[in-house]
Amino acid sequence: MSRHPNSTVGGQAVIEGVMMRAPAGWAVAVRTPEGSIVTMCEDLPRLSERKRLARWPMVRGVLVLWESLSLGMRALTWSAEKAVGEEEEPITKWQLALSIVIAFAAVAVLFVGAPLLAARWLAGDTTIGLNVVEGLIRIVIFVGYIWAIGRSSEIKRVFEYHGAEHKTIHAYEAGDPLTAGEIQKYSPAHPRCGTSFLLLVVLASIVVFSFVPHTLGVVWLVISRLLLIPVIAGVSYEILRASGLRADALFGRVVAAPGLWLQKLTTGEPDDDQVEVAVASLLAALDDESVGEVLARGEIAAGAVEAFEAGCIGDSTDG
Repeated sequence: MSRHPNSTVGGQAVIEGVMMRAPAGWAVAVRTPEGSIVTMCEDLPRLSERKRLARWPMVRGVLVLWESLSLGMRALTWSAEKAVGEEEEPITKWQLALSIVIAFAAVAVLFVGAPLLAARWLAGDTTIGLNVVEGLIRIVIFVGYIWAIGRSSEIKRVFEYHGAEHKTIHAYEAGDPLTAGEIQKYSPAHPRCGTSFLLLVVLASIVVFSFVPHTLGVVWLVISRLLLIPVIAGVSYEILRASGLRADALFGRVVAAPGLWLQKLTTGEPDDDQVEVAVASLLAALDDESVGEVLARGEIAAGAVEAFEAGCIGDSTDG
């Protein structure tokens, strides 16, 4: 069937579920311990429709990244509450804020400080050598970290939901009926995955950091790398966006290739129950017209239909 004209649906895996972001809204669907699917959804127009700055090259990448992180944290928090059951205490805003601070500190140490210090010890005094070695170390740490956490049974299930998210988006964009059988035919990898963006960030950092003199002290080098993160995010977003517009051209395939390879570590083959959750999330995120178009295709995964008919519930993390 022909490709669906709306190719801007994205998302992420969460705990026992999937978050989907469509042009007009976003939603999270989670499989509860009782076996049912619950969804949370909100209207949220495109960032470019809400903020003029989100139309500017370079700036839009930073704004998109910030909103993606914000929605991602809300989705993870909500999914954690629903996946463990109602008897557990909900995560407070203070706990969430502390988790974010710790996460950013860990990223600064593991992916900024450690590679820089190791590169200065290994690469000598040349700026090019320092940046290349630092970049290679950062890639090794990044890939190694993903491989290591993937050994956990809990993260393995998250990666399977990641595959369910991608397969569902493939089927939606291809215009196929959203049944488990049709969706399972697709690859769990997708060229617009956030994994591809993160890998581009690591690669772009090698080029951007080359403009910072290596003669600065270690403290200033670390600070410069933290301050340049928005620049790197902006560059990476523009490259990924351009490759998406030319997905069938050589440029698009070359840019997508490393991310697709890395997704062999970050995605898994989902079962049909996980696919149902991804479809439920997608239906909840779409506007009425798009849902009608999906319904017109034919049969839809039964569990997803039940969750969609039950409607969305509120996000307790905002209370």
